[in-house]
Amino acid sequence: MASQIRIDKFLWAIRAFKTRTEASEACKGNRVKIAGVSVKASKYVEIGDLIELRKGAILYTYKVKALLASRVSAKLVEEYVENLTPETELNKLKSPVETFFIKRDRGTGRPTKKERRDLDDMVSNIDYSSYDEEIPDDIAELFGISEDDKF
Repeated sequence: MASQIRIDKFLWAIRAFKTRTEASEACKGNRVKIAGVSVKASKYVEIGDLIELRKGAILYTYKVKALLASRVSAKLVEEYVENLTPETELNKLKSPVETFFIKRDRGTGRPTKKERRDLDDMVSNIDYSSYDEEIPDDIAELFGISEDDKF
């Protein structure tokens, strides 16, 4: 067991990141905090520290139970950190992601710059709060949805 360990190495060792470089870059990007304060990769971790780690939309919270010198298996991580991440944050992993598939006739090639801008404008102007099972005809036509495809 180590007496001192850097935050980037600790985050890599508990498998919060795949590489130590990713952990260092997260520290540089102010996505890692200890006790609410952004830290550099060279900051030493102490037992009892609360680590907040932002990965994407999720804010993970860990409490350090023990220090470790090298990477451990996923089963042993629980001996070194306690995951205090709220259930509401973890539910963000399960939330549906809206994706659109735009139908283009075969052989028409890539969309032109103007077509891409039109598509981006159309997608950004969709109001999801008033979604009522019926797809407007103009949007259905742009996405290549026929009457048979509508729900």
